[in-house]
Amino acid sequence: MTLVQYSAILYIGCDSARGVIALGDNWTVRKVLSWTRDYFAESGIPQPRLEAEILLAHALAVDRLHLYLSPEKPLSEEERNIYRTLVTDRQRGVPLQLLTKEVSFLGLRFKVDHGIFIPRSETEELVELVLRRTTRDRELACLDLGTGTGVIAVCLAKFLASSRVVAIDSSSEALALAAQNAQLHGVSERIIFVQSNWFSSVYSKFDLIVTNPPYIIEDRITTLSKEVRDHDPHIALSGGEDGLKAITTIIDQVPQYVNSGALLAMEVGNDQAEQISKKLCRIAGISEVETVNDITGKERFILATWQ
Repeated sequence: MTLVQYSAILYIGCDSARGVIALGDNWTVRKVLSWTRDYFAESGIPQPRLEAEILLAHALAVDRLHLYLSPEKPLSEEERNIYRTLVTDRQRGVPLQLLTKEVSFLGLRFKVDHGIFIPRSETEELVELVLRRTTRDRELACLDLGTGTGVIAVCLAKFLASSRVVAIDSSSEALALAAQNAQLHGVSERIIFVQSNWFSSVYSKFDLIVTNPPYIIEDRITTLSKEVRDHDPHIALSGGEDGLKAITTIIDQVPQYVNSGALLAMEVGNDQAEQISKKLCRIAGISEVETVNDITGKERFILATWQ
């Protein structure tokens, strides 16, 4: 089924004589989901049924459960128009999160927007790892390096109830969005947002530093999926010629900003962990450096502890 055919079927009044598929006027939730699932599957979109449900629920301004409770509900012309636009954009490679303007992260909903890095599941794993390694009721000074949408900072403030968090980013737009997400989750009073190029405007020491820096080798960015390549900001992806430009900057400067017993938790590329661990091991004061695999078995996270 082509894009033109798919767009046509969401209109009432189409017929085969005009070169489109006629399935009647009563476009119900069930019919639309069935067609979209097949169309997304043909387009190579992962989890086609799930994505169809998410987009239709968004178009109808309901939750996904409502779709199952009202499968025979017909779509109005306005709803079909909204949904058709969403489906067309998704087929063309616009990330699902940008179409719905939100992402789920550790069970919380966060606002996302164009030009700001979209959080992925690997970063969820990083934060879960940190939370498992941290005493929840300790008064911790936390730093989120490169906050983006603010998911790390908000989750640290949300789940480490006695913590205070500094969240930095070089982008004023990202900081504004992160501040909205902090307000959304009721943790604004415990997060300070600072515009800074890594540590350039940071003057405190911390017990916990968490970061997902850019680590893609510059020449490999063109090989990424169009969802990432065309929609995530280049500055949030590129780690320079070797992928380690930002990571090296962080490692070189981090000893000035850690308290005794501090933990640095970092997400890295799947072939970078050993090299980064060696860099960290050369820094005086580090008592332990550990690499941890992600759910797919790739070496994805670095944990460094100071004496």
